[in-house]
Amino acid sequence: MHSRRNFLAIGLRVGAVMVLASACVARAASDTTHIKAVTAITQVFGDGQKLSALGVEYDCEIDNSRLLASAFEVPGRTVLRVYANTVNSPAMQGRDGKYVIVELSPNDPAAVLYARERRTLIRKKATASVLQAGTVHATDGTLLAAGATPVASQSVRNLIVDDFRQFEYKDPKTGDLLKYNLFIPRNYDKNKSYPLVLFMHDAGATSTEVETTLVQGLGAVVWASPADQARHEAFVLAPQYSTQVVNDDSEASSYLETTVDLLEALAGTYRIDRNRLYATGQSGGAMMSIAMNIKYPGLFAASFIVAGQWDPQKVQPLAGDKLWIMVSEGDLKAYPGENAITAQLERHGAKISRAVWNGDASPGQFALAVQAMKDEGNAINYVMLKKGTVVPPGQDDNGGGNHTNTWRIAYNIDGIRDWIFQQHK
Repeated sequence: MHSRRNFLAIGLRVGAVMVLASACVARAASDTTHIKAVTAITQVFGDGQKLSALGVEYDCEIDNSRLLASAFEVPGRTVLRVYANTVNSPAMQGRDGKYVIVELSPNDPAAVLYARERRTLIRKKATASVLQAGTVHATDGTLLAAGATPVASQSVRNLIVDDFRQFEYKDPKTGDLLKYNLFIPRNYDKNKSYPLVLFMHDAGATSTEVETTLVQGLGAVVWASPADQARHEAFVLAPQYSTQVVNDDSEASSYLETTVDLLEALAGTYRIDRNRLYATGQSGGAMMSIAMNIKYPGLFAASFIVAGQWDPQKVQPLAGDKLWIMVSEGDLKAYPGENAITAQLERHGAKISRAVWNGDASPGQFALAVQAMKDEGNAINYVMLKKGTVVPPGQDDNGGGNHTNTWRIAYNIDGIRDWIFQQHK
């Protein structure tokens, strides 16, 4: 999910090119670095935000065809790819430009910026240093000699996260103050109407820092990625709760109503299609999605319920809803909870498609599995991730690991997100 922006090439006069070339030669002769600045570039993965690349800005254009990955070293990190670019952003392919993008392995321990240790959230600052350890070729033929000292990053660019805006909503009904993140479609046109996806985080991401919900995993940001927006232009609303909203007794605080009131306020401010409102959430956020659908029937066109549970005696109003439910068989609470919920819904007339999926499936395999469920034509789809396929190597394959890794997998499945947008009231 790399962020890409269109770049308008501006023709340079021959004289300007000569000035650039002479600047390169002069700096090379004085044995000083040609690096002007280094930007730490972060990306959100299924298991949280990581420092995934460095953008190295040079004072002259770099020849992409002659760049070698071995020419750059990042202490404590594994370099995967190195290429030039015209903009300070990762790309599928390199091209001549004044930026060199150094992509780093997200599997490095030092890559992690968001983590949970027991019940404590840990947010690390995105920073790293890069050493030009080999010769770099400029497009004018100048050889930029290797440096002796690593250059530290001075700024940070957070892919997709930076595209959200942060606000506060004071609910006149409940008195609650709710911080939230809002993604507005880049080409927003007030003469068009747009769907909106509401994402609600789990209890583990409870925080006073408004951007926490954006960096804990893909639940919010995936809908705002360039690839998803190209298929489905939409608003994305991601509230940040500073206190737990729902509990295991199937009770909710006033913040549930505040969230719905915020949704209504936004629908009155922007051209949002009330027939295409979608709810999703993981764990506590899934429970909020269930509770909202019960209390406000008909509000959402469809919901994606990830690793949630609720009192099955209260879920009868969901029998006529369009739901995609996902849970892991190894989840000791949500799995039996969802089994009880779906059984209750069937007793009230719901038609449910069921399937057990391999959590290690490839994107292509997931696509086929999604299509197979869609072909059954039922309004409710219930997916169980097979025990032993959910928790990555190195983690304990226990109830907690199966619970949290459910949403690492769930929000990476393109076909489910596409299914959501196909639903209308």
